[in-house]
Parts: sequence; C-alpha cells; structure tokens
Amino acid sequence: MKIIIEKLKIEAIIGILDFERITPQSVLVDIEATYDYLKTSKFIDYSQITQIITTDIQESKYELIEEALVSLKDILTLEFPTISSLYVKISKPNILSNCTVGVSELWNF
Repeated sequence: MKIIIEKLKIEAIIGILDFERITPQSVLVDIEATYDYLKTSKFIDYSQITQIITTDIQESKYELIEEALVSLKDILTLEFPTISSLYVKISKPNILSNCTVGVSELWNF
C-alpha cells in the first residue's frame, strides 16, 4: 500500500537568505510512503501526516530544505514504524522567477 500526498502547500520561514529569514514563503511537500497494510491491518492516516509535516516545517524554521527533508524522514518513520519506504520532496516554487527548486530523497527501510 502506498500513501501519496502531493503539493502540500505550507507557508513557512525556510532558507538562508536574509529575506527568507523574515518573510514566510510557500513550500510544497510531496510524500510517498509505502507500508504493508495487509500484514499489519493498520492504516496510516494521511491527514495526520499532513499535520505533522506542516507543524514541523512551520515551527522549525529550517535554514536548509535539506535539513527539513531529513527531519521529516526521521519524524515520519518514528511516528509510523510500519513505513517500509519513504519518498520526500520539498520544493520552493517562488524563490526563483523562472523555475521551481527543491530537494528529494527516497529511503528504503
């Protein structure tokens, strides 16, 4: 079973540039989490995942999106130990005028 969350939009302080430390900006988060529902009979609540992600990114005020990426991996796998693989992508759609930039990683557990 795979949970997919796409383009979760969060307004947050994130980045190392002076203006990024003052003014919240849009951040987009994509998640794909694989788990074996048939084996555990426990579902993963996607609304809980979105709340965890939103709270972490808004409260932590990361300087690097890479730090946020690793933190989300740690938090989600701790909260949902049945996750067997996790893909996380964090994008900044408005930081450059001609593109969206971001980072992503896939972990297998």
